[in-house]
Amino acid sequence: MSGTGKSAAPTGVHRRAVASIEDLAAEFGPGLITGAADDDPSGIATYSQAGAQFGYGMLWTMVLAYPLMSAVQLVSAHIGRVTGTGLAKPFVRCFPRSIVTALVAILLVANIFNIGADLSAMAAATQLVTGGGPHLFVILFALVSAALQLFVPYRRYSEVLKWLTMSLFAYVAVVFLVNVHWNEALLGLVWPRDFSRDALLTVVAVLGTTISPYLFFWQSSQEAEEVATGSGRPLKRSPRDAAKQFHRMRVDTFAGMAFSDIISIAIMISTAATLHVHGVTDVQSAAQAAEALRPIGGNFAFALFALGIIGTGFLAVPVLAGSAAFAISEARGWKAGLEYKPRQAARFYMIIVGAMVVGVAIDWLDINPMKALFYSAVLNGVASVPIMAAMMVVASRKDVMGRFVERRLVLGFGWAATAVMALASIAMLVTQFA
Repeated sequence: MSGTGKSAAPTGVHRRAVASIEDLAAEFGPGLITGAADDDPSGIATYSQAGAQFGYGMLWTMVLAYPLMSAVQLVSAHIGRVTGTGLAKPFVRCFPRSIVTALVAILLVANIFNIGADLSAMAAATQLVTGGGPHLFVILFALVSAALQLFVPYRRYSEVLKWLTMSLFAYVAVVFLVNVHWNEALLGLVWPRDFSRDALLTVVAVLGTTISPYLFFWQSSQEAEEVATGSGRPLKRSPRDAAKQFHRMRVDTFAGMAFSDIISIAIMISTAATLHVHGVTDVQSAAQAAEALRPIGGNFAFALFALGIIGTGFLAVPVLAGSAAFAISEARGWKAGLEYKPRQAARFYMIIVGAMVVGVAIDWLDINPMKALFYSAVLNGVASVPIMAAMMVVASRKDVMGRFVERRLVLGFGWAATAVMALASIAMLVTQFA
């Protein structure tokens, strides 16, 4: 009897532990995927450039960004779960069609340029390890990404791909292996010191790759898709589920954005402590960016860097193409969803394929991949302002959100994020063209 009791106790503990882990995992969904996609090749390049050029001087942008990005993503998640639709459909309800068309066009242009930049970066990273022609790799990656979106449900392969983003934790390890000037790093986290033309351009790029329009549309659409493909209903029609769902969205979003922010800070510190101190202040190639991982990767630094770029690229490119397809389809009233088969939502998938084709064509412009990634982040920063303002209006409308009109605290942070992005963009444009 006693032997049986002793063996049963660990089993019960084990079951409770497994149940706790499963309950915790159930809290994560669109927010965590969005956070992982936020550290896409564009983000890696932008944070690397910020650390290389300004040392620890741009770390404060990530401290500022966390509450702002969390609020904006939380608003987008709430809109999707409350209404059961992505952002574009409420936009159509609240604004003239011409304004909605302009907002969707802004998103489409920014996303296509970002797709081209991400594919080029994935190809350049692969070339570091294997050699070969980068244009061929761009076509290969585009074909594989398009095929996965067309024939494999996104939630199935994203579960695999998000583990590839764990390679980004190599940057966190580097922080503890190199000589970091912690006094300067801590000062950089709290005190802005440089407002030159190049600094303002970098601020917009950092904020733009962190608070990007495609992430708003994506998280909202994924919340709506979970409603459409699951057993739940929009919260407007099922208010008794609200407490549970709002708690899940908070945990999911804050955790996803924290993951993104920690990796971003680690990339900046790593490149500041390795590239900047050795006089590399302008990251011109994937090889230079990979050098930041040499303290942990040694001769495998290029492979480690390539793994991170390819993994985040395969995660982000579908988000970029998919968010554009969701926005256009919802605005036009077409069937949209990555859980549909291509023949069930033909126009939705045509937009995805079309965006990929144009993204591949951008690679033939012979733009430096690292520069393309940086300027795609700048473009996202400028493009996000009108879309964020539209989101805040939608979230405060009772005729759209019903009894779940966004709380003042979250709206306040959302409008603050909009104002910060607007001021940074205006300052950047004034200094660039003055």
